[in-house]
Amino acid sequence: MSIDLKQKMSGFLRGWVGTILIALLIATSIKSSLADWYVVPTGSMKPNIVEGDRIFTNKLAYDLKVPYTTIHVGRWADPQRGHIVVFKSSVDGKSLVKRVIGLPGDRIEMKDNVLMINGKAIEYEPLLQKKYEKISTLQGSDYQYFMEDLDGRRHPMIITPDQQSIRSFDPVDVPEGKYFMMGDNRDNSQDSRYFGFVDRERILGRAIAIVISLDYERHYRPRTERFFTKLP
Repeated sequence: MSIDLKQKMSGFLRGWVGTILIALLIATSIKSSLADWYVVPTGSMKPNIVEGDRIFTNKLAYDLKVPYTTIHVGRWADPQRGHIVVFKSSVDGKSLVKRVIGLPGDRIEMKDNVLMINGKAIEYEPLLQKKYEKISTLQGSDYQYFMEDLDGRRHPMIITPDQQSIRSFDPVDVPEGKYFMMGDNRDNSQDSRYFGFVDRERILGRAIAIVISLDYERHYRPRTERFFTKLP
């Protein structure tokens, strides 16, 4: 191979490598700051999000961050009660998905799985289990389904009476800049009852829809009925 041809090939490869690196940088920057999707590994948000769901998260719902950091460039909104959000755990740094229950300044308490926010009990409407019987749950457990109303944002949730859980706690005041999070699978969720309040800076964005869903218990068979469904 001639020296001239080697030089041409070397220049060609360098050009392609540079282009690929730039494309990767742009793609990962978008993923870091604008939008992302997350694979849900646990059932803490059942019946609304189940294991194997890929959820789309709008990272511009509340603010814009410098890529790969939690540094804010701009902020135009804050999470509202009832929103489903993705945030970084302060315990191990993993991404978690939970529902916003308490806002800064709120007083939150719970009595036998009934939430009370600022002294007012949340309304719960019983739901028929038949609608959710296809959702995989812990064997041998008795499940109760309710519609929970958080400031007009209604969503199904699960109570599991025979599971050990924190079902009652005394009033706590949510500090400024922090949020109280809980899972919809109320008795099978590690949330603010266990790890405390979540810093506003750790919230990555709002989960708004299920993109696709794969059933781990059936050889990753697609759950087409869950594709492109809006989260309540």
